[in-house]
Amino acid sequence: MKFIDEYRNRETVQALAREIRKISTRPVKLMEVCGGHTMSIQKFGLPALLPDTVELISGPGCPVCVTSRSYIDKAVAFSHQKDVVIATYGDLIRVPGSETSLEKERAGGAQIRVVYSIMDALQIARDFPGKKVVFLGIGFETTAPGTAVAILQAYKEKLSNFFVFSAHKVMPPAMAALIDEGVKINGYIGPGHVSTITGKGIYEDIPAKYGLGVVISGFEPVDLMQTVLMLVRQIESGKPQVEIQYKRVVKPEGNVKAQQMMEEVFMPDDDWWRGLGVLKKSGLKIRPKYADHDAEKNISFEGMVPLLEPKGCICGEILKGIKKPKDCSLFAKACTPRDPVGSCMVSSEGACQAYYLYNRS
Repeated sequence: MKFIDEYRNRETVQALAREIRKISTRPVKLMEVCGGHTMSIQKFGLPALLPDTVELISGPGCPVCVTSRSYIDKAVAFSHQKDVVIATYGDLIRVPGSETSLEKERAGGAQIRVVYSIMDALQIARDFPGKKVVFLGIGFETTAPGTAVAILQAYKEKLSNFFVFSAHKVMPPAMAALIDEGVKINGYIGPGHVSTITGKGIYEDIPAKYGLGVVISGFEPVDLMQTVLMLVRQIESGKPQVEIQYKRVVKPEGNVKAQQMMEEVFMPDDDWWRGLGVLKKSGLKIRPKYADHDAEKNISFEGMVPLLEPKGCICGEILKGIKKPKDCSLFAKACTPRDPVGSCMVSSEGACQAYYLYNRS
């Protein structure tokens, strides 16, 4: 198949659904750990095509959703300094902090710019040498290489006014933590974009240590239904393994060049995830060699930032797959994409927004 309409072919999807029903004999819960998968699953109504034995649950696959409020609060504190310009992707600007958001601060006069690429942030630093430009580095292995490239370029140019505030994270520790906490999972729908960078090797501990399969999936209905079929076959045969359904994009070795740049710029560090707490070596910290471009080491802010969560919000439990958005008393009432209470409703990859748009009733 070469064209997008083939991956959305109704007859192919229905044939895959029939095959799943034919071979599925035991109740299973399959977790997607990519916000893009969550959105596609709800948009195309895939759960309705599956037998009662197969349940799809959402996990911590949205980087905006798992990032702490304290990160937003620190970014806001940076923005209060007159010589600082914040550069950020658009999905982060509306995430609530403890008392405000970057969007509200920008409306109040703070220098906060939405960029489409970290290279835009580099250009702002070049254009305004008298300003300290802080890029909010957020995302998993998908976006971390781009941040690494920008830091390497700033280092090469001796661009002393460019900084990154890193909240980059890596996925495997969270996948392992969910199982260690006893969350009922029978298999993982592996993230497609992350795996384009990492390859399949980062997941090998999941079947080896926990006896659960991982199938790396694309994002179209045929991709996801084929992935479910592959996982069900693994479960029914008792042979968990790491497989790639998304072969047109993901190679077993991943993108080696991108991995090398990440390794050059970042080092593993403990980090906090909403719903899971602090996970060892789950974050990416800027190495000492590039400390001159680390916002936390070069720009001070006043006060301690508490880890506060909004009252009534169950985003953490949703990210762990133990509750669904419609279990929240705030869902589609006090909490909507237009006026979000929690981060799971803000992001275009958040489970709450996916349910709000496609599965609200």
